[in-house]
Amino acid sequence: MFAGFLEVAETCPECGLDYSFADAGDGPAVFIILIVGFLIVGLALFVEFIWHPPYWLHALIWVPLILGLSIGLLRPLKGWFVAVQYRNKAQEGRLS
Repeated sequence: MFAGFLEVAETCPECGLDYSFADAGDGPAVFIILIVGFLIVGLALFVEFIWHPPYWLHALIWVPLILGLSIGLLRPLKGWFVAVQYRNKAQEGRLS
């Protein structure tokens, strides 16, 4: 489905499906920002109120977790968006 890390291939190598309809845009990134932001902020507040670690430890814990979750979720969510577009036969809007 992907030609690179996030670039959607032109066609499926197995069945030949044309992916020209696929345009996930910024949708996956927006959902990832909301999901990862909600999780990390909640966990960071919990850790701060329970253990009161120094700020450098917060940075050591949360920065790699934010990067890992964001990069790790981006490709599956983009694939899911393309699959939903295919299933619903999504097309660009047209003026009548």
